[in-house]
Amino acid sequence: MTNGSETRSLTMGLIRRLRVTERAMERAMLGVSLRDLIRNQEIRRRTRVTVITQRVAKLKWQWAGHIARIPMDVGVLRCWNGDPAPVNAP
Repeated sequence: MTNGSETRSLTMGLIRRLRVTERAMERAMLGVSLRDLIRNQEIRRRTRVTVITQRVAKLKWQWAGHIARIPMDVGVLRCWNGDPAPVNAP
């Protein structure tokens, strides 16, 4: 679910879709359906899974750290999506 999330912008719609999908996966892991009327807090307590939005935010900061550590003498600046962009500076 977090594949490529380092470069993807998080909109409220995307966050909502990630949360719904994460909760559905947790319910499937526990073998619980929506008809069982088990609260989300109880499901989270049972699975002990990290909240997806916190994980994505951590991955974004890690990616930013990697980009910041690229040596400037390489001659290539990298965009946030990882594609190299040539530098025309002397």
